[in-house]
Amino acid sequence: MSMNNVGRPTRPEASNDDAGFASLSGGRGLLQDEPLIFELGGWTKTGVDLPDAVPADGALAGLTRDDAIGLPGLSEPEAVRHYVRLSQKNHAIDLALYPLGSCTMKHNPRLNEKMARLPGLSDIHPLQPQSTVQGAIELMDRLAHWLKTLTGMPAVALSPKAGAHGELCGLLAIRAAHEAAGNGHRKTVLAPTSAHGTNPATAAFCGYTVVEIAQTDDGRVDLADLESKLGDHVAAIMVTNPNTCGLFERDVVEIARLTHAAGAYFYCDGANFNAIVGRVRPGDLGVDAMHINLHKTFSTPHGGGGPGAGPVVLSEALAPFAPTPWVVHDENGYKLIEEAEGVAAQAFGRMSAFHGQMGMYVRAYAYMLSHGADGLRQVAEDAVLNANYVKARLSDLMSPAFPEGPCMHEALFDDAWLEDTGVTTLDFAKAMIDEGFHPMTMYFPLVVHGAMLIEPTETESKAELDRFIDALRLLAEAAKAGDTARFKNAPHLAPLKRLDETLAARKPKLKWKPVAPAPLAAE
Repeated sequence: MSMNNVGRPTRPEASNDDAGFASLSGGRGLLQDEPLIFELGGWTKTGVDLPDAVPADGALAGLTRDDAIGLPGLSEPEAVRHYVRLSQKNHAIDLALYPLGSCTMKHNPRLNEKMARLPGLSDIHPLQPQSTVQGAIELMDRLAHWLKTLTGMPAVALSPKAGAHGELCGLLAIRAAHEAAGNGHRKTVLAPTSAHGTNPATAAFCGYTVVEIAQTDDGRVDLADLESKLGDHVAAIMVTNPNTCGLFERDVVEIARLTHAAGAYFYCDGANFNAIVGRVRPGDLGVDAMHINLHKTFSTPHGGGGPGAGPVVLSEALAPFAPTPWVVHDENGYKLIEEAEGVAAQAFGRMSAFHGQMGMYVRAYAYMLSHGADGLRQVAEDAVLNANYVKARLSDLMSPAFPEGPCMHEALFDDAWLEDTGVTTLDFAKAMIDEGFHPMTMYFPLVVHGAMLIEPTETESKAELDRFIDALRLLAEAAKAGDTARFKNAPHLAPLKRLDETLAARKPKLKWKPVAPAPLAAE
């Protein structure tokens, strides 16, 4: 008898004896029941010993507190364990597949992290003399070269900090170009109904009126509706390609032609560049401006508050209006141009106080070098292959929103297959947590009812995709079999159960307050 078969079953599905079992302490397996840090004991503890009276001329003169700090006094092991326990309650790309559609949550190569921590890159300061950071500025120049080459665009602004910041950069360049040409009266931006929410939000932030463009039954921009809404009042169109339905805009060249014929500019949301990098150059499609999420396409850290990086590539028409700073080099080395002069004086200004996210530049450049031109092409091919594999294996149980033809980097399903089951998209997503998987993007894009948007990315193996797909198939079969109890109260196995989302939105608790002590019972 092998060791694994002695005494007890070793696989989680081998025994159902613990069904409905709850621990006495609130812990689960080796996961501790962890309260908020404010709820931990130790309000009267401190990590240092000080005399009751600090001498006025001592080291703490003028620095003593007049009131309590308002934090529990925890030892170092207690503090470390608290945050480690919290991390164990979180999902992460290092734990399992992260199928959020339109987000490109893929593995971050550790090589990139190592490069970003190299001395001379991780410890430099933006106010250092440029002569002392020549290598860093050269890296920025090389990154800019790769971005221009991959997109077929002549100019790039590196400084925007993320996607929405890049959108702002592109629209400010478009506005500056129109004003320079005496077309400041153009105050309308067109956006498809399936656009990322940041598109209309950014346009409105810039003072534009946003007008929606309808989409066709097969999930693309409606050319007839677009043409009817173009005119000399339109400043730009904002289109995501591939779009948020996971489809390539096959009429993109005609979209660009119509837009330019009307005197407007074509802004492309580059959030989904991961699906076409190395395969299609947006500049060849007629794009005038496009942000590139380095933290998505080129696998730098995504989530947790950042930092992100959203460089914007610009067409020849918009290049003169690019914001400062930008990199130039000659026989004397590399330097950052901080103030626009001469022809470049049309630049609309700055996007950030300094030069952008240096750590993100290093990670993205390392990613590019490690893949090479052919490897980056394979990134797109594998991302599209994986998404189509997911779509093909689930289409017999779940309903693809656009069943005809292949998808691009993400597979989009609607909730038609859940009709009459009593299970909603939200219920299904919550049940996925019980199976060990983070839910896909839900209810987006809004043009698809009960949308479930799955992006597996190129970094997932077939074995991991099969594990994910098999779990979804089991859940789909359970929903169709009428096992509503599994879904309506899900998740059953998560540290916290399902929230009352309406109450959480209407009456959020954003500040912790100590619980008032119970009154003493009368004797």
